[in-house]
Amino acid sequence: MFVQRKTINSKVSISGIGLHSGVYTRVELRPAVAGSGVTFVRADLHGLRIPALQASTTAFDYATTVSKDDVSVGTVEHLLAAIAGSGITDVDIHIDGPEVPIVDGSALPFMHLIDAAGVRALGAEVPVLRITEPIEITDGQKSIRIVPSNRLVIKYKIDFDHPVIGRQIVHFDFQHDSFLRKIAPARTFGFVRDVEQMRAAGLARGGSVENAIVLDDRRVINGPLRFRDEFVRHKILDLIGDLALIGRPIAGEITAQRAGHALHARFVEKIIAAAEAQEEIQPRLLAQPAGSFA
Repeated sequence: MFVQRKTINSKVSISGIGLHSGVYTRVELRPAVAGSGVTFVRADLHGLRIPALQASTTAFDYATTVSKDDVSVGTVEHLLAAIAGSGITDVDIHIDGPEVPIVDGSALPFMHLIDAAGVRALGAEVPVLRITEPIEITDGQKSIRIVPSNRLVIKYKIDFDHPVIGRQIVHFDFQHDSFLRKIAPARTFGFVRDVEQMRAAGLARGGSVENAIVLDDRRVINGPLRFRDEFVRHKILDLIGDLALIGRPIAGEITAQRAGHALHARFVEKIIAAAEAQEEIQPRLLAQPAGSFA
């Protein structure tokens, strides 16, 4: 199974503050040639190119970072989710700082940016990575599993001891559901009680009620929500962004429970290792550039 390689039609840019660094940066998306993949380009550091691949990644529960030669770009998951959700396989992401802007905490601003640029086919194809055997990662109450399917389907479950969140489950079919309408608008979220500790650790320096859902012990303090179950929808958004680090589209049915970026990263590593072992993809393809608060 193959899909068309795609890029954008023209350069587009967006600026904003980084959620964790508190640094203002400018991101410019530029068209790329077929096979070049999704690549971050540190415009402030002599154009150092960092491929958006799992091999370049460090993932913590609060965000995903790509790095090369001790240079990194943080909180890449929302932008990568928008790129994947738009069907783009090849694009250069020029950035003049250490972190992708959080904008409103969702992937929606990036979807609008890509829509403004336009998307075009490149006259080439990329093979879809089809899962042939179940793959699972478990860590206590956290788990994520994928089984064979002819398309990407995600079922995500979360359970928070909070009156607004509680237990939430969303089923998303990447082929038949609209990423733009159902997933992209879902914002990252965090708790007031955690802010002081996170900032002491050098995190959430750019976080505010403008770019995240913020909750105290009883309610959302900057409502209203965009969806009743916006919290689990954002988890799906994060997972789609992290799956993009495989470097090619994937077909399988995923069930995730209480997972986060760190578990997503281990899961992606295991998928890639299994694919190499089955000779579904060649190591040389993996070496090419590709395609939280919560």
